[in-house]
Amino acid sequence: MSRVGATRVALVAGAVAIVEILCRTHVVSRLTMIAPSEMLVSMMHVITVKKIQNDLLFTLVNTAVAVAIAVVAGFALGAVLHALPRVRRVVDPLLAAYYAVPTFVFYPLLVALLGLNRLPLIAIGAVLGVVAMTVNTIAGLDRVPRVYAKTAAAYRMSPVATALLVQLPASTPYLVTGIKLAVSYSIVGTIAGEFILSVAGLGRAMALAYNNLDNRTMYGLLLLLLVSVTAVNVTIYEWERSVHRRWGLR
Repeated sequence: MSRVGATRVALVAGAVAIVEILCRTHVVSRLTMIAPSEMLVSMMHVITVKKIQNDLLFTLVNTAVAVAIAVVAGFALGAVLHALPRVRRVVDPLLAAYYAVPTFVFYPLLVALLGLNRLPLIAIGAVLGVVAMTVNTIAGLDRVPRVYAKTAAAYRMSPVATALLVQLPASTPYLVTGIKLAVSYSIVGTIAGEFILSVAGLGRAMALAYNNLDNRTMYGLLLLLLVSVTAVNVTIYEWERSVHRRWGLR
């Protein structure tokens, strides 16, 4: 483990230890928070509950579909905008201001249009993630040397073949960053939607536990969510680092 990694682990461990002491000495009320050790015990219990397992699977499937849609649609949109400079000049300000718009205001509308099922959750997750992928796709394609496009033209490659076989590999480092951001935003969108209105999912389970003043279950689910999201983010982060090292960017 590197020095930076060891420092991060030490900081997290220290923060957890401080919270544990504050909770055990009743400086922090149990009505507000339970000790991290109790959260861990609660997490180990909730993952054995069949209902929670179903909720976890529901959330994972929704998030995976939302990420897939965001990545594919974001790459396609980014490639189109890169190929059409005039359209890009019109759309660029909209992309820059996109995340200033409270996208969640459209969630009730999505529920009304798509029904009270997993589709609105997937839609809101994809909508949040697609722009991050689009912006990074454009940034990556902007940095592909022009000689690559000239070589593809010399071989009479079609626009689709050029995008998939030339531009896509050459812009890989930026696409990986876009995927990382799309995953993060899609997770936020999907789980936040479950908090608002959903038939299942970890977000809904946490909201129900909160409303029932069931702190043990709520914090156990919260820790489960944190562990799951952290594992995904660390995996993608390491993948991004390896890609950047391969391309000599780090």
